[in-house]
Amino acid sequence: MRLINVTNSYSRLVRQQLENTDAELVKVYTSGNITVIYTAAPLHNEIVIVNKKRPITEDEILEIKTYFTKKLSLDEYNPNDIKLSITPGLVEISIPKYAKEKKYQAFG
Repeated sequence: MRLINVTNSYSRLVRQQLENTDAELVKVYTSGNITVIYTAAPLHNEIVIVNKKRPITEDEILEIKTYFTKKLSLDEYNPNDIKLSITPGLVEISIPKYAKEKKYQAFG
């Protein structure tokens, strides 16, 4: 499966997500009849997979999940914490991230 970045075609969706959620990054991909919305926020990443024509297969879910988790460091998340919500034509993958410690440097 080849995912094609079509974020520019969904500028309204991206703008709404950035304005109304804690998202810092929103990207939209497509592969045939499948649309994938990837959202990155400080404490979680979300992947939404949509296919209005047919149910999404387990292989497609695994391939898309692998594609996006490869981009994350294992220091950012625990693979065992990933949650899937599967309904016909819609899959949501939630990836909780570890809270990053803010390091402050004292000047003196």
